[in-house]
Amino acid sequence: MDRELAARCLAELGNLTRLDIYRLLVRAGPGGLKISEIQSRLELPASTLAFHLRGLVSAGLVAQQRVGREVICRAQYHRMDSIIGFLREHCCEGFSDDLPAEAGRRAS
Repeated sequence: MDRELAARCLAELGNLTRLDIYRLLVRAGPGGLKISEIQSRLELPASTLAFHLRGLVSAGLVAQQRVGREVICRAQYHRMDSIIGFLREHCCEGFSDDLPAEAGRRAS
């Protein structure tokens, strides 16, 4: 995952309403929820929900599938796994080798 995509996903989840939607979909599991169920559970106006879902879908955090007249939303776990992996990518490696030479001299 590149930095720009990670930042975009994290920015989408930085909004409380979008975070609530995503967490609700995670709780729902792989089967997801109908848009009407999300709206009912979170007590959101349809236009507000549509706006926030658009951001989550465009960032790849939520997928939508039309089933008849309903739209099912599902959390995309692989995307979240990628974000967490990106954040932990260099865990515990240290950072002294990454410092510019001049900054390293000042630390002495």
